[in-house]
Amino acid sequence: MALPGTLVDDDPTAQREDAPAAPDPTRWLDDEEQVTWRTFLSAVQLLVDRFDRQLQQDSGIVLTYYEMLVRLSESPGRSLRMSELAESSLSSRSRVSHAVARMEERGWIRREACPTDGRGYLAVLTDEGFAALAAAAPGHVETVRRNLFDLLTPAQVDQLREISETLLGHLTDTGSVSPVPGLPPH
Repeated sequence: MALPGTLVDDDPTAQREDAPAAPDPTRWLDDEEQVTWRTFLSAVQLLVDRFDRQLQQDSGIVLTYYEMLVRLSESPGRSLRMSELAESSLSSRSRVSHAVARMEERGWIRREACPTDGRGYLAVLTDEGFAALAAAAPGHVETVRRNLFDLLTPAQVDQLREISETLLGHLTDTGSVSPVPGLPPH
């Protein structure tokens, strides 16, 4: 046993035995917050998995590709700069580049040089891509409705939107392109 006021071991940075413990700066979750966090995380993971599995099973499209096709379908000329597609789909540029390459192989997207910037490229939704999206959309929408909206009251839908907008506003810093049509960029 070390003497009071002495170092516990030979490490000069070690805390003295009689020194008060440094306050823990971690803001731990209380029991209610822990249950809320784990419930939220589990629900989000299960929803995303359910949506992804349905799309793959019924249409051969993964959810991330589906969302990129949606973004393109809602854009003027069914095209976006690759950087804007990355911003709006909350993906890295390299992930979008890989996804676009895969969708190019399927004939759903083509790349075109940006007419206003010789360095940039546009991702353009092809007619085949639009047809694939149109074919996948009814099943996807039904899955979203059945697993999310049909389970909530109108008041809960409003609360979910408000909570989601708060989180999205805090977590996104895209600046120019909103990940949600109709919401201003943050």
